[in-house]
Amino acid sequence: KKIVKEKGAVPTAIEEEVAKALFDIEVSPSSDIKADMKDVYITGAKEMEVGKGGVAIVVHMPFRVWKTVKKIQGRLIRELEKKFSRKHIILVANRTILDKNFKRKGLKVRPRSRTLTAVHEAILEDVCGPTEIVGKRTRISVDGTKLLKVYLDPKDKEKENIESRLNTYAAVYKKLTNK
Repeated sequence: KKIVKEKGAVPTAIEEEVAKALFDIEVSPSSDIKADMKDVYITGAKEMEVGKGGVAIVVHMPFRVWKTVKKIQGRLIRELEKKFSRKHIILVANRTILDKNFKRKGLKVRPRSRTLTAVHEAILEDVCGPTEIVGKRTRISVDGTKLLKVYLDPKDKEKENIESRLNTYAAVYKKLTNK
């Protein structure tokens, strides 16, 4: 069981495919991430149109398995992209945003990790992963539109691989956060 949905929701075809791919990676004898894959499962997957004719698959994971996924993120993405040819794979953790009136939910304080800003920052890091973000600049133009410039680690090993994915990252982040 590589896919866990909330009560009674039926997984879509793309979610079934991703779950099957994860299972194949787990049972394949040649896989070097086999041990870590044991407790990894997904809560959803969506196909997104990216740029002109490109398609990215955004895979949502529960936050509690994210720590293990983070360790193997680069290799896991590579394996999944072999299975889904010509599609970029992006892994994102499910995070909770608590609004200003969180007192109604019976909480005394709202943890900083549950604020809108913190969750959006974390989503940006998930989308750009396994590459490190080394800097951010927000450019506000004369007409008031905001442009977020994100600087990725220049010393990253898979430089040419990342270059081709930059507009995928931008489109997916925009879709997930409306920024």
